[in-house]
Amino acid sequence: MDIFSLSEQIRRCTACPLWKGRTLAVPGEGAKDVGIMFIGEAPGSEEDRQGVPFVGRSGKFLDFLLGIIELKREDVFMTSIVKCRPPKNRMPSVNEIKKCQELWLKKQIDVLNPRLIVLLGKVSSNALLGKIDIEQFHGKIIEKEGRKYFVSYHPAAGMRFPKIKALMKEDFKKLNKIILQGNLFKIGLF
Repeated sequence: MDIFSLSEQIRRCTACPLWKGRTLAVPGEGAKDVGIMFIGEAPGSEEDRQGVPFVGRSGKFLDFLLGIIELKREDVFMTSIVKCRPPKNRMPSVNEIKKCQELWLKKQIDVLNPRLIVLLGKVSSNALLGKIDIEQFHGKIIEKEGRKYFVSYHPAAGMRFPKIKALMKEDFKKLNKIILQGNLFKIGLF
């Protein structure tokens, strides 16, 4: 299975009640031969309308952060834990997260096989790493089950809180050093 056919299946998914309120499912987008995968929480209203991840205000901030590490959206793959917008932008429920993660996210990770997964926010960090304190682990690499994860805050939190915005900028500077030290650029992934 490739990422394109997987994305098509996600667009037709009716496995949990979130599909009933969506305009478009948001499977994710970006490079198919990816070295880095970014995973957020859930689509917001603009993402739901366009079917594209991180396109609202927080997406513009994420684009700025990518600029810090001299990457563009086309260089990475972006997605979220759940693929449909929860009503009123509420946090996804445990069952919604579990269903989407088992059906789709794990397959996306397996198909793309990224060298590094950047978890944006508490929801994605807790879903993939278990309950962690993001304040303690942001800006750090965590290895679990043979995968490397880099933890940071969600761009929406960075837009709301100046302190988190500053921390995210520092996190992305650390991420840049990790990318360069890991020779991700030299092996043709970017």
